[in-house]
Amino acid sequence: MANVLGVHSVGSSIATFLRNTYPQDVAGQAMPACEFSLMSAGQLAGEMEEGNRITLFLYRISVNEHSRQNAHLRAADAGAGPLGLDLHYLMSAWGMTAHEEQVALTWALRQLHQYPVLDVSSLSPEAGWAADEVIQIVPSELSTEDLMRIWDALTPSYRLSVSWVARLVRIDPDVDEAEFRPVVASRFAFGEEAR
Repeated sequence: MANVLGVHSVGSSIATFLRNTYPQDVAGQAMPACEFSLMSAGQLAGEMEEGNRITLFLYRISVNEHSRQNAHLRAADAGAGPLGLDLHYLMSAWGMTAHEEQVALTWALRQLHQYPVLDVSSLSPEAGWAADEVIQIVPSELSTEDLMRIWDALTPSYRLSVSWVARLVRIDPDVDEAEFRPVVASRFAFGEEAR
């Protein structure tokens, strides 16, 4: 589980993973230079630097359907469990030429297909991830109409894009540590002392 920095940590970690594994050549063919970055809607609306770029844009956050079902089974006195989230990303290519755009995006798609899991070793540490934390990255179907609605809402014109979902990002509840102090001593009495 992670703290409230978990959502940003996942997007940043995906971009860092792609940036760190991007090769100079594949099968003897030179790869175009490419930057990988996590972007907000405001950053997409601003001026983009020239060059080849693959951007990750978090366009939707949803409560994970499986963790939502488990929440109602928890006892009332057990307290709040972790908040399970699915993060919906739009991965877009910003290329100087069709060749550069398509090659870089295809490489990124293949990379996430080959390595669809981020564990604690590949997640940025600021979110305080648990040692057994695993985030699964899976392709997501986004209808052409929904894709066009997203791009209509953004200032830049349409770019070649693919949607991905990072699931299950578990966010820790805000717990008062003083409420759960450890028991350090106990006292048992028998007979007369117990009264």
